[in-house]
Amino acid sequence: MKRLPPLIALAYLEAAARTRSFAAAAKELHVTPAAISQQIKALESYLGVQLFVRHHRRVSLTPAARAALPGLAEGFATLAEAVDQIRLFGESEWVVTVCAEPLFATKWIVPRLHHFYERCPEAEVRLQASLNTIDCVRNGLPGEAEFKRAGIDLSVRLGYGEYTDLDAELLLPLEVTPMCSHAVSRKLAAPESLLEKPLLCDRSLSRLDDPPGWQEWFQRVGVTPDKALREQRFGNGLLALEAAIAGQGSILGSVALLKSEIDSAHLAVPFDSTIPCPQAYYVTSYQQGLERPVARMFRDWLLESADQS
Repeated sequence: MKRLPPLIALAYLEAAARTRSFAAAAKELHVTPAAISQQIKALESYLGVQLFVRHHRRVSLTPAARAALPGLAEGFATLAEAVDQIRLFGESEWVVTVCAEPLFATKWIVPRLHHFYERCPEAEVRLQASLNTIDCVRNGLPGEAEFKRAGIDLSVRLGYGEYTDLDAELLLPLEVTPMCSHAVSRKLAAPESLLEKPLLCDRSLSRLDDPPGWQEWFQRVGVTPDKALREQRFGNGLLALEAAIAGQGSILGSVALLKSEIDSAHLAVPFDSTIPCPQAYYVTSYQQGLERPVARMFRDWLLESADQS
């Protein structure tokens, strides 16, 4: 390996070159502008080349500094990522970070989570709920780099299962059917009765290529509404679900996903007719992340729990 100058001097150079300011670099690195200037001068002497042109209260980059900046920025980003990976195997040995769509995280993972802790009491599950786990399109999906950058070990994604550089296993296929409160259900004599109240919709699913909707369900049961559907849209599935529980209308929901709400009598399933969805829930991960035992254990537990349900 070629001899490198002190790493701290290179860090000061990267910050000063990126911000075009010794003062801004000093503020970012929590040192004084004089310390930045001193390290830059030492580095220029070490390398035998001028890196900055000093003006009154400002600096400009020389061609040498401009040429070095992209490589320095990439190098420090790589170093930071490598250190993060070391930390994963150190102080956070039993911490697993999982990201899932809000409805799935709240209504499927959380009610079952105590079973995982019974299996692995040393673990700490950091569960994040994010709409970013809904795949907008079939291509251009998150990969290993995005997982590492977000500090995520596993992600339960709602999509099509087309992942290029991620390990993905089918977790929960989806079929949806109308669901509503028991008070509303008792007034539904036929599928047409659903039209008397708002049809509640999860607007976040509109980012899917072909989301399942009320129009498709009514076609399945042979109902042709004589006017436009009266839909009420919510920002995510949790909000739509709470509106349904409160008796404000009906949602299209998955029995497998919302089993806890049905078992607790918060929701009723008035009609025995479902439509299949082209999307499903997949548990996704990257190979290096699965080298940590706690991540593998949580992935295996998710898959086993889905099989049992």
